[in-house]
Amino acid sequence: MEVEARSVRLQLAETFVIAREASDYADVVHVALSHEGITGFGEGAPVERYGESVESAKAFVEEHAALIGDDPFALEDVGERLASVPGEQAAKAAIDGALHDLQGKLLGMPVFRVLGLPRSGPPTSWTVWLGDPDDMAQRAEWAAPSYRRLKLKLGGGDGLDVERVRAVRSVTELPLMVDVNEWWSLDEALDALPQLAEIGVEYCEQPLRAGDEGGRTLKERSPIPIYVDEDCHTLADLLACAEIAHGINIKLAKSGGIREAIRMAHAARALRMGVMLGCMLESGLGIAAGCCVAPLCDHIDLDGNLLLREDPWPGVALVDGIQVPSLHAGLGVSARA
Repeated sequence: MEVEARSVRLQLAETFVIAREASDYADVVHVALSHEGITGFGEGAPVERYGESVESAKAFVEEHAALIGDDPFALEDVGERLASVPGEQAAKAAIDGALHDLQGKLLGMPVFRVLGLPRSGPPTSWTVWLGDPDDMAQRAEWAAPSYRRLKLKLGGGDGLDVERVRAVRSVTELPLMVDVNEWWSLDEALDALPQLAEIGVEYCEQPLRAGDEGGRTLKERSPIPIYVDEDCHTLADLLACAEIAHGINIKLAKSGGIREAIRMAHAARALRMGVMLGCMLESGLGIAAGCCVAPLCDHIDLDGNLLLREDPWPGVALVDGIQVPSLHAGLGVSARA
């Protein structure tokens, strides 16, 4: 198997703001795996919050390329070998995506069919990034005709988070969920969540810092479901997450790829937890891999490619608010010429 990794910078259409940072671009790693004249491609989006970068992801792929082996269908063995090396989940996700893309191309089938899953899942939410209340309301009003759900980024640290949600609710009746990105204290969460429940917010994502000891208390007292993101990376985290949350946010860049994400979705169901599928800022290549897992989930947040100035890997289609994968073989996307 020939293995190649390279870093790619994705330009955003507008500055993307969350509680801990603002970005005008996103750096990702692309992996190409070639076997019998066919090449599969995958993408991973490293996150500094998890101690990863495109440099470390690219170095991981190059250093551990031999672990991939020569059999593109030996996913379980490859996954176990890669998992034996700690960290660099985004790099592992890129390898996993490339393997699935290669498998589909070798079989002449789209990946979702290889996995035995339906073509599409629930509608994706559109992310309204953090801003002042009026600004967020304007952007929500602009997005409302094209999307069926909105996710609001909160954590402004200025006491206006509930006002942000009220402002958005004043311009749309779409289902709303909020993502605090670890920015509230337990007291702030206990104050805000009842007010958000009155506004009709469906659930709150990661209100507390990962590992916060107040997680169990918040789960018991919150009037709306709590979903965890930064607390939940792989299957090994699920039991602990069940103690502090009603649901989990799976992201391929955290789980290490499609295979682990599917395991997590089934395990969460067994624990009677809700399942959300999220993404980083990614191109259509990363989103196409996410689409393969989407049918197993309750809530979808796969809008990373829709936030780009131009998607360099088109192929995923937004149809009535749903991110629908291509019917072409593999992940179904191709690099823009």
